[in-house]
Amino acid sequence: MRNILIHFTLFLIGLYATECFGQNVTFGKQTFELHNVTGSVIDFQGKKVLKIERDLKALPFDEKNLETTVDDRHYARLLDIDDFENGTIEVKMYSQIQDPSPYPPAAGFIGLYYRIKEDDSAWESIYLRPKVGRINNQMARNHAVQYFSYPDFKFQTLRDKFPAGSYEGSAPVALNEWITMRLEINGETAEMFINDMKYSSFIVNKMLGKNKKGYVGLYVDIATTGYFKDLKVTKRALKRTNEELKVNDI
Repeated sequence: MRNILIHFTLFLIGLYATECFGQNVTFGKQTFELHNVTGSVIDFQGKKVLKIERDLKALPFDEKNLETTVDDRHYARLLDIDDFENGTIEVKMYSQIQDPSPYPPAAGFIGLYYRIKEDDSAWESIYLRPKVGRINNQMARNHAVQYFSYPDFKFQTLRDKFPAGSYEGSAPVALNEWITMRLEINGETAEMFINDMKYSSFIVNKMLGKNKKGYVGLYVDIATTGYFKDLKVTKRALKRTNEELKVNDI
């Protein structure tokens, strides 16, 4: 009887894990595994899109402990590629604030995770706060883009340990409109391009994560409904910069 109970308990644990990390959604030719988010393919503005929201039952949020309960394992993992290191990630995304909102200060957090380790213990990220992208306040605009590296360098830790603006920046984005985000990942650096702009809006000169390759994911956070489409991932070999070529080829 005791063995039966043990097996039954393990079975229940397995079910819970499946609910949090096992449900798959197929969108076109791409398959996504949901990690503490709800997701479905819906019709939105006349097109099929992937709708994602954070699952607060699976991963609770505490506004009194912001950094410990945001920028975490709440995303949709693209299962098609598990070894992304360098290259391009591009996606079209649309951010709305939920109504009613479980967190009124929410800024429509939406973006990308990349180099995600198999067990979700490490990854890199660049995401947007569209609510402040065009606000009439430059200091607020300077927080429209955020880089972070899980688990050691979330947003508040970066603000506390590095000069202002080192890992945040501005971008001409807003809620309730389609945004094309393109990331160019190369070694320790990352550049973000928005819409059809010729030049990048944001540069990470030195990423801080130790995990160098892994999965790609679509991210939303508290109080945000995110719509995604046209995700494209292109892997490339490391590109050496002109500066590196001069130093290394002497």
